[in-house]
Amino acid sequence: MSTDHRDAEPLRHPLPPFTAHTAAIKVQAAEDAWNSRDPRRVASAYTPDSTWRNRSTFLTGREQIEAFLTDKWQRELDYALRKQLWTFSDNRIAVRFQYEWHDATGQWWRSYGNEQWEFDAHGYMSRREASINDVTITADQRRIHGPRPTGDHTDIPLR
Repeated sequence: MSTDHRDAEPLRHPLPPFTAHTAAIKVQAAEDAWNSRDPRRVASAYTPDSTWRNRSTFLTGREQIEAFLTDKWQRELDYALRKQLWTFSDNRIAVRFQYEWHDATGQWWRSYGNEQWEFDAHGYMSRREASINDVTITADQRRIHGPRPTGDHTDIPLR
């Protein structure tokens, strides 16, 4: 269980228990943060002792999360992400996502994944589990060209 960090940091609204509306707000906030490609900003949404599984990598705490994301965005260039709410309950949210990026050789990739999130009572994510697969694409197959325009709530296509 996460340590109580309430005194040190403000609440991160919306708070659990989630509704369809508040879960969608939380998902969009996560998408916006990840699209900033700012490791510190992203890591700040997690509890100080948050646990992660990202593919086959296991992390604990903001410092490890920030280091992981710093490395990720040095390798995954021009990263652009879309997340979509899949389901939610009291303090849990499941999302599906796709993101596109290219490596140092110029090869473009689309990464498909699912995440399960668990939040503490103060609105910080205490657990994240992500399963992700990568598919090579050509530059003309790209469909994610940066952050989602304000008000865009389009569905993520399967392919």
